[in-house]
Amino acid sequence: MTSRNWKRERAQERIRGWFNQVSTVEIKEYLRDTNLTGIRSGVAYRIDGVHLYVDILNLDEMLGVTGSEGVRAHSRTLRFLDRHYRAVRDILKGVDAIQVDFHNQRLHAVIAKPYGNETGRIHKAVATAQLIIDVLQRTGENSNDPLPAAKVRAGIDSGKALAVNNGRRGNREPLFLGEPANLAAKRSGGGADTGIYMTNTARSVVGWNTVDDEDKTALTKAQIEKSEDVADLHVAADDVVMDWEEGLSNQPLGSFEFKRHTPPFADLDLETLTPGNSRRQDSTSIYADIDGFTAYVSDRIDTDDSAKDVVRALHVLRAELDAVLHADFSGRKIRFIGDCIHGVLIEGTSHTTDDAVTTKNAMLCAAALRSSFGEAIAVLKEKGIDAGELGIQIGLEHGPTAITRLGYKGERTRCCISRAVLRAEDEQRRCKGNETAIGPTTYNCAPEAFRILFSGSRIRSDFDYDEAVDALADEADSQKATSASALATTLPSIQPDRLGRTAASATATFTLPAQAAGPTNPNKVPAGFA
Repeated sequence: MTSRNWKRERAQERIRGWFNQVSTVEIKEYLRDTNLTGIRSGVAYRIDGVHLYVDILNLDEMLGVTGSEGVRAHSRTLRFLDRHYRAVRDILKGVDAIQVDFHNQRLHAVIAKPYGNETGRIHKAVATAQLIIDVLQRTGENSNDPLPAAKVRAGIDSGKALAVNNGRRGNREPLFLGEPANLAAKRSGGGADTGIYMTNTARSVVGWNTVDDEDKTALTKAQIEKSEDVADLHVAADDVVMDWEEGLSNQPLGSFEFKRHTPPFADLDLETLTPGNSRRQDSTSIYADIDGFTAYVSDRIDTDDSAKDVVRALHVLRAELDAVLHADFSGRKIRFIGDCIHGVLIEGTSHTTDDAVTTKNAMLCAAALRSSFGEAIAVLKEKGIDAGELGIQIGLEHGPTAITRLGYKGERTRCCISRAVLRAEDEQRRCKGNETAIGPTTYNCAPEAFRILFSGSRIRSDFDYDEAVDALADEADSQKATSASALATTLPSIQPDRLGRTAASATATFTLPAQAAGPTNPNKVPAGFA
């Protein structure tokens, strides 16, 4: 196995290279029908729009359809997501919305039209969210293994955000940074109840009363009908379902066929994956989210000079996090989700995963991510960039995981699903900006030194690379001392004679086996003899 390690000097050299790539940054105002695909690294668009997040709440139920997380659970869940992704894609095209990201069970879209009419955009977002809810209620399958209807929760907010490039090594799509994107995501992920949840900021724009708890107060039927009347989408659920079914007939879903990838994941070409060419094996999922970035963007979005610092900081931090995962620890980035990176790591053979080595290296990677993050912040400040008071929250979990791409041929999107993926994100969410948390399976498989550090809470503050390496070294020294002590107690006592020589009888404990030293028949040489 190739060594997985992090070196401070190597990270510093990379970070300075990332900074040089964005030494010049340009902030542009979003104009009508600006193409946001393939945005250059040093460019950002300031856009005033409505952000819509849609979460499918019953993904964990799909993954838990069987007692063990086997092939059937993953196949059904991927089929479930593939159908919904295609349906939502058709809706967004029909209403002329910007599809930002579809990360497993979570959709992010931006409503930029009608231009100059924020009230109209908010009503259009509400109507679009309801259309998605209505359509996803009808995307089950009439088969021997029918899929359930999606349980949907939507979140909406409105305001200014920065659109930047969200891709490295391919997979380029727009990414929106700022408060409206973050708050819409918080509303969609703010509870287990279905419905449409809107921030008080957006409510005030359309003249609706504010509420005490945005996460517990869904829009009423009357409010949704009002938005549908105002938006007048000219797209009905029946039409979407008809077009979606036609698309399915032209490009059927196909069955999901899983293969193992020979570790590590660093050389896994995600762009070649399809339902019929998917991967599935035990691996560790890692989420690393930049803490405080939403407020950092919101405080700096209005002026060009401060907005340029945002673009530089994001580019440097994300590029270095990706490099630690991919170059230092041979993992694979699945995607950037806003200011968060999701990746997977594996060690072992083409036939089996070495759970102990995988979790150990994943935790070393998590520690290195924190160390590189600190180095990047230091370089940014050295270069005169306002980096604010940013932190990083990291979560990990280990388990059987499926990786593929979903959707129509020519526009497929990456998908990585498992209970471990969901749990890793949950672990990350319970962290503060200086904490790392691990799931129960990772904890059980990890080296004892790491289990001691993370204790029963499975969470640790300031877990960086130096601490991780020191802990493993201490454990190794302790094991050597224990082995030496055990060996000493099992050896016979050897007393020296008057001249300091050991008794000859001591050699009696070392005997040769009672067999010939070579083959008895020279014409028949057994294996192992030359």
